[in-house]
Amino acid sequence: MSELLPTTVVGSYPQPDWLIDREALSGRFPPRVRAHELWRVAPPFLEQAQDDATLLAIRAQERAGIEVISDGEQRRESYSNRFATSLVGLDPERPGVALDRTGHPNPVPRVVGPIRHPGPVEVRDVEFLRRNTDRRIKITLPGPFTITQQAQNDYYPDDRALALDVAAAVNAEVRALHAAGADVVQLDEPYLQARPEKARAYGVEAIDRALEGIGGTTAIHLCFGYAAIVHNRQNRYDYLRELNDCVVQQVSIEAAQPDLDLSVLAELPAKTIILGVLNLGDMAVERPEQVAARIRGALRYVAPERLVIAPDCGMKYLPRDVAAAKLEALVAGTRLVRAELS
Repeated sequence: MSELLPTTVVGSYPQPDWLIDREALSGRFPPRVRAHELWRVAPPFLEQAQDDATLLAIRAQERAGIEVISDGEQRRESYSNRFATSLVGLDPERPGVALDRTGHPNPVPRVVGPIRHPGPVEVRDVEFLRRNTDRRIKITLPGPFTITQQAQNDYYPDDRALALDVAAAVNAEVRALHAAGADVVQLDEPYLQARPEKARAYGVEAIDRALEGIGGTTAIHLCFGYAAIVHNRQNRYDYLRELNDCVVQQVSIEAAQPDLDLSVLAELPAKTIILGVLNLGDMAVERPEQVAARIRGALRYVAPERLVIAPDCGMKYLPRDVAAAKLEALVAGTRLVRAELS
């Protein structure tokens, strides 16, 4: 891996049309409960098909030149529901309802008992990824604050108590994922931005509990929602500087699509910044010079040793050819800036 400006992805990569019903997927908000009807492959053959799709995602990232790759989240219906719905303490038969970040009601897991870790959920994902690439690897799972916001709490006295038990379960999973070979484990926490007042009450506490005693590299991702789903978007973060006080090492933010004022990066002096430089709301592929300009903007506030280059968010909803071309542009633009720095 290059010593300056390593490139990575946020997590998801487009799933093939033969694996999942992409039209149905894009026509709804990301599912919080299981959505088995989205898969095009019959259950006896689904794991094999997901493995094949994962290989395609791995090779696409490698061809583009990405240095810290993911499994593309090919086995997931959404970034959060596979892990969240595995937790002990939920009623899988009778979901609840919660408002999503746009204010619409959405079926969500219903908490009916103490939340506990069920045993490793994504370890096989990491093992498969590790066997099939020699590059550094990242795996993602939803963070405790976001899981709490995407659930109906019918058991705990308040959401803070729920979040801390979810965090303990996340901690067990993070330990297992690092032990299985993950170089980076990322917690996806978009609801820190969507619910900033609640986040200020117990967000950092929950994250610190989720990452307590973790020895490997950890990251956290914040965003304004998938560009394909959430269209009314801010151009500033309501919750960001607070993360400078938590134990996570890397903070991933989207900056290209919202045209973020990058001076905000100065508020995270203790963190490595994973900078989003690809606008996933625009099907036009960035020119390498555009990517380079976005990186140079960040370097006004962040030393190159603390900067990692990535797309704005997960690439799940993009056409595969567009996603591949955008990653190639990301790598090419990063190389332009590396040459200047050297």
